[in-house]
Amino acid sequence: METSKRTTLSTLLLAGTLLTCAGLTGCMDDAEATNATEKKEEVIVSIPVEAEAIRTGDISSSYNTTAILEAKEEAFVVARASGIIEHIFVEEGDYVEKGQVLAQLDQKRYELNLSKARADLTGVEKELNKVDKVYSRKLVSDDTYDKLTAQYEAAKAVLALAELDLKETTITAPISGYIAERNAKVGNLTESFQRERMFHIVQQKALQGIVHLPESEMSAIAAKQPATLRIAALGNAEVLGYVERISPVVDATTGTFKVTLTVPNQDGLLKAGMFSEVAINYSTHQNATLVPRKALLAIDNSTSVFIVDNGVAKKIDVSTGFEDASYVEITQGLTGSETVVTVGHHNLKDASPVVIVKS
Repeated sequence: METSKRTTLSTLLLAGTLLTCAGLTGCMDDAEATNATEKKEEVIVSIPVEAEAIRTGDISSSYNTTAILEAKEEAFVVARASGIIEHIFVEEGDYVEKGQVLAQLDQKRYELNLSKARADLTGVEKELNKVDKVYSRKLVSDDTYDKLTAQYEAAKAVLALAELDLKETTITAPISGYIAERNAKVGNLTESFQRERMFHIVQQKALQGIVHLPESEMSAIAAKQPATLRIAALGNAEVLGYVERISPVVDATTGTFKVTLTVPNQDGLLKAGMFSEVAINYSTHQNATLVPRKALLAIDNSTSVFIVDNGVAKKIDVSTGFEDASYVEITQGLTGSETVVTVGHHNLKDASPVVIVKS
């Protein structure tokens, strides 16, 4: 009986041990399965960025400002004679040559004055011819002869003035250019040298722009330096000009000096009054290493870029030179063959995996 109880207890202990081992084995299998699943879920995530290859080209150092284009040559036409306007031969927008007739005043009064002046001169001239014949024989006093000679010269001057007055009833263009304004109207009475301008003529084959630069720029500016003007009215088209004149005086109230730019306009696309953004070029570096301005990161007085190398972003400190609206010259840090991140680099860290989604 005792032996039977011991056999049964041994059997139960063995069964418990086997169950425990089986349970432990099951636990170990579950842990290993979990670790395997976690390893499978560990996937490297690449950050999407936009990137652009570095380019080589020319870049200029410049001073940027604005200017209103102005006519380099212009004339305000006023009447030199008084009279009623009988005819107008041009309209606003017409191109006229120097000396071309613009308008005609009533000439009747001036024609009569001219006829009278001619008659007076003829009379004095005949009288002088008679006196000349007897003066040589001393039959006429010197005083009489001198007075008659003076009358003759005065009559010639009156005739010349009458001819000039008649000529000035025809209004002509003093310069070649476009009619910018026509204030004259048929039937209006003009007064000689009146304040009202009959016509405004502008010459637009070459325009000019006036800019005022800070006195600190005076040492960098020189005549004939090129300038680039971006014209808003022409879809931000760029045109070339140059520095024509530099004022030698600094305005004490503003601390600036005046610079006059000349802008050729042979095709006539530019018009006086247009607004322009001006970049005066001081110097140009050729075959420079250029990166987009948006690729640069400036932190704590240091400038850097991220380049993409085999799917990894690497942070590179760089030194910069000239810059313009779109690009910056890199003088140190890059070889010129890299691809730089332009969008998405503000949150990157060095050695971050990246994928280029646009370039």
